[in-house]
Amino acid sequence: MRRVIIAITGASGVIYGIRALELLRQIDDVESHAIITPSAYRTALAEVDYTPDQIKLLADQLYNHKDIGAAISSGSFQTNGMLVAPCSIKTLSAIANCFNEELTARAADVCLKERRRVVLMLRETPFHAGHIRLMDQATQAGAIVMPPVPGFYTRPKTLDDIIEQTVGRALDLLDIHLPAVKRWTGSGVS
Repeated sequence: MRRVIIAITGASGVIYGIRALELLRQIDDVESHAIITPSAYRTALAEVDYTPDQIKLLADQLYNHKDIGAAISSGSFQTNGMLVAPCSIKTLSAIANCFNEELTARAADVCLKERRRVVLMLRETPFHAGHIRLMDQATQAGAIVMPPVPGFYTRPKTLDDIIEQTVGRALDLLDIHLPAVKRWTGSGVS
């Protein structure tokens, strides 16, 4: 069984984390381990038609954002890696600076020290110099900063098409490959 950690923070774009959990439920050999911050639930009220209880049920295992003793806070817990979707600047800062006061930063720090992938779907724009420095620090520590910037070569018809393709590409970075992801072939998409 492959394991993937999904953290949903309070940045705009909680649908990315929600969709990641939904897509992972469709894969028989993948187990999702989720951290959903209180800010994420607050943002969800403004952005999506999911209740907190509906979001919680999407994960195979849900952890309290304050529980730094959770299974996923140890390097002995095997995972394919971690996706933070969306990633707030606060969370980016905590990860870049190894400030492990909450479980999201602690789990990311553990993945990085174990040389596992950590994909940060950073949801902020425009960036100022401090943001760029934090992205550089996180990247130097081994994280992958992947703002959810859509590729239009797939010719999306709906917002859901854009969200699913973007989340699928993020999961690709954790070696989770979804059949619905459209791939460039050199002369178009397949």
